[in-house]
Amino acid sequence: MSEFYEGMAEILDVDVSEIGPDFELGDAWDSLAIVSTIALIDEIHDRSVSPDALVQCKTVGEVEALANAAE
Repeated sequence: MSEFYEGMAEILDVDVSEIGPDFELGDAWDSLAIVSTIALIDEIHDRSVSPDALVQCKTVGEVEALANAAE
């Protein structure tokens, strides 16, 4: 399991075995989760992502794609 998925599981308060690209963010995707995800992406990828872009994400896969596309 990747460090990213482990971090997302912690942020979303679910077991890491549940996390994958198709995992829906749902109600757990609140402002605290978004801020925590920005910090996670910065820590792992040394990249910055826009909170406005993260708000639009619906799945972990979309967050991952955004992180990979960030500069």
